[in-house]
Amino acid sequence: MTIKLKGITWNHSRGFLPVVATSQRFSEMNPEVEISWEKRSLQEFADAPINVLAEQYDLLVIDHPWAGFAADKGILVPLNEHLSEEYLQDQAKNAVGFSHESYNFNGFQSALAIDAATPVASYREDLFEKLDLSLPKTWDDLLNLARKGLVAFPGIPIDSLMNFYMLCNTQGEDPCEGDEQFISKEMGLRVLEQLRELASYCSPEMFNYNPIKVYEAMSVRNDIAYCPFAYGYSNYSRDGYGRKLIKFADMVKLDEHGPLKSTLGGTGLAVSVKCNHIEYAVKYAEYTASPECQRTIFTENGGQPGHRSAWEDEELNRRYHNYFSATLPALDRAYLRPRYSGYLHFQDNAGDLVRKYMIDGKSPESILEGMNQLYRESKRGVSV
Repeated sequence: MTIKLKGITWNHSRGFLPVVATSQRFSEMNPEVEISWEKRSLQEFADAPINVLAEQYDLLVIDHPWAGFAADKGILVPLNEHLSEEYLQDQAKNAVGFSHESYNFNGFQSALAIDAATPVASYREDLFEKLDLSLPKTWDDLLNLARKGLVAFPGIPIDSLMNFYMLCNTQGEDPCEGDEQFISKEMGLRVLEQLRELASYCSPEMFNYNPIKVYEAMSVRNDIAYCPFAYGYSNYSRDGYGRKLIKFADMVKLDEHGPLKSTLGGTGLAVSVKCNHIEYAVKYAEYTASPECQRTIFTENGGQPGHRSAWEDEELNRRYHNYFSATLPALDRAYLRPRYSGYLHFQDNAGDLVRKYMIDGKSPESILEGMNQLYRESKRGVSV
């Protein structure tokens, strides 16, 4: 009898191809198992409630802010009850930043970190050479380059909020620590203005860009030489993927605060409690997140690994023009977002307000109060 498992991931080479490849190899090693995958857009990936997806799919590629909700509602298999202590210790020891920890909420391991990412800097080396420019090292350098019309960064709501977090964290204040205010008024106003100023020197089209759209534009056009922060995509640093190669680097320093501290992303592989073959689904997740698979089949087929051994692998860095070694410091210091059960209500709505201020620069106090209202609702457990 064939054991059939169905999974849901996101629609990009980095999200779809590696799980298809690892599923194919897993089925070759376990002929009784057949795994099929469906994909959703990046926005749907961010928005779709996992409680709905867990009713339809056995395997889910998820974002770590769902960890608290998953633990609270009991919709995902607690992998800590199905995997050996030795395996989980290896995952924790070889995590990229907080990637492994991000899926553990009060001891409930909702997923394995198969993919690690945070906003990093990227640039077209050929354009910098042609224009005789130097890579920016400081925030002021970045503003000067932006004034030349050569900078773009993702400006859709979710990325706007993540960039807001980044500037708060970098300047010494983590968001969502209080009960009534998600950030102090002084810090909130400062960060809104910093983002607005930078955005004012960029083309308005960036307000419709997610990271993928930024990289696609950078790889085919010659008017975007530099992106100061966007969730990294190693695919674009590999020969033959885009029309022009994009290189990646750590981010600029912000005054005396040091390099920017961006907001952790990445994805985890989870198993639904509704799965009829949990043993096999967990076995596949264990295989996919294993160091050998991460260094080979997963990354060779477009994946961006979650296991540290892959990021430090010399051959992978050679193939990817040192993407992994160049950006690893940014991932190691990246900020771990809140993961309490109601948090997604805030994340799904607060970015619209940050984006609005970057566009029109009006009423920053009311923008912050609107964000505070959303935050208080999320802490009360408003449904996502």
